[in-house]
Amino acid sequence: MPQSVATWLQSDDALAAAIRTLAVYAFAVVAVRLGSKRFLSQASAFDVIVAIMLGSIMSRAISTPPLWPMLLSGAVLIAAHSLLAALAYRLDWLGPVVKGRPRLLLRDGRVDHDAMRQAKVSRQDLEQAVRLQVGETDLSRVRQARLERDGSISVVTAGREPVVLDVGVEAGVQTVRIRLE
Repeated sequence: MPQSVATWLQSDDALAAAIRTLAVYAFAVVAVRLGSKRFLSQASAFDVIVAIMLGSIMSRAISTPPLWPMLLSGAVLIAAHSLLAALAYRLDWLGPVVKGRPRLLLRDGRVDHDAMRQAKVSRQDLEQAVRLQVGETDLSRVRQARLERDGSISVVTAGREPVVLDVGVEAGVQTVRIRLE
């Protein structure tokens, strides 16, 4: 008596598992494309949690039949994430609750040690971010450094005045050489 295709797809047969894998992969690509572009780039903890959960659900869809309830669970997760992201966009109070708030770590060259401790960011982490982003080694020349909601540190340097290097007059022509940083 031949098995139905649906029953065969739920079996432990290697070909059935391979087909389930392809189906889940196709579903996941579509779901991520429709759901959020931020799952893997500049993601907040809010986005990372959804990515981990989606991976877990999709893994279970491949390895633990039946397939369709797991795909439905993945679709519901993506829909819930999209709805919550849309609400966070429209409701000013919800964004910080769901995604967190940026934290000012340094202002006008002065490190906020309490903020650093609460954010669990070391001075070395801050110095590294400043070096990598703006090429500065002196924190006193930095206007602001913030721990952003996605965990990165953004840096704004202080504006600098131009420095006059020399002034010269030759054959009636005055020259001024300045350095802008």
